[in-house]
Amino acid sequence: MTTFPLKLGYKASAEQFGPRQLLDFTTEAEDCGFDSVWISDHFQPWRHTNGHAPFALSWLGSAAERTKRIILGTSVLTPTFRYQPAIVAQAFGTLGALYPGRIILGVGSGESLNEVAVTAAEWPAAKERLARLRESVELIRRLWTDEMVTFNGQYYHTLNATIYDKPAQPVPIYISAGGPVAARFAGRSGDGFICTSGKGDELYRDQLLPAVAEGAQAVGRDPSTIERTIEVKVSFDTDKARALADTRIWAALALPAEEKVNIHDPREMEKKAETVADQAHRRWLVSDNVDEHVEQVGHYIALGFTHLIFHAPGDEQSRFLQLYAKEILPRLRQRWS
Repeated sequence: MTTFPLKLGYKASAEQFGPRQLLDFTTEAEDCGFDSVWISDHFQPWRHTNGHAPFALSWLGSAAERTKRIILGTSVLTPTFRYQPAIVAQAFGTLGALYPGRIILGVGSGESLNEVAVTAAEWPAAKERLARLRESVELIRRLWTDEMVTFNGQYYHTLNATIYDKPAQPVPIYISAGGPVAARFAGRSGDGFICTSGKGDELYRDQLLPAVAEGAQAVGRDPSTIERTIEVKVSFDTDKARALADTRIWAALALPAEEKVNIHDPREMEKKAETVADQAHRRWLVSDNVDEHVEQVGHYIALGFTHLIFHAPGDEQSRFLQLYAKEILPRLRQRWS
């Protein structure tokens, strides 16, 4: 039985900041005592105005070289449309060989915002996207362990493919899920499970976490060996009004999933997000009170999550990192570690 120690990470928001800024924030996060840094892998950002979308794979190599101990991962990368899974296996095989024990491949079934612009393909339904993800995870794992992989799947094919520079130990694969079907897949096949905060306790308590356990047990795995990871959207500041205002840039997250699923133009996404800008704060834990905020965040630990990735919306990320390191991280560790 595995019991994961509490880990507290930082989200390097690639939709909001350029690659050099993100590197600086990452080294500062390590200096501040965060355990991990995770980067989103977007081809396009949620908003066109002042948006960014640095290439996560090359950025991870730079971040790993500039840091010493911190864990680095993708939250999340889609290995099924603009990437062929074998190329993802090669890329993360190299990262794992260069930085053993420090790299995690977080994967998901994708968003039209990132994939359609590159492929010009019709965006498939959720069932196909998940089927592609299952197949890609299987292929990636085989390429890390087997020689001369000939793979004949429904969506992906290789012929005597070999990853020549494999990591000494396979890079952990964490699978994201927003519903129970994908969560069961994470339980069957993932080294970890990733989801995002702010969607109601019943989703996590009654659907996602039980589904992860069900998936694990169905294939004879101990559910406690799967790290339960969540991106926690936090807007913590000494000024409550400022904390509320900071969330407006991420208004797209307040849109219902069905309204976002087929949008592949960031200009359209930005325009639609303007209609819910006053509701943006609803997806965030907003506070200017240390004790209140520790309770807000600790609620997710109490639900059963062991690895929290803090996503802060403000432009002054250094301010957030310093404030969180001083006021929040020590209290969380003291209470729940």
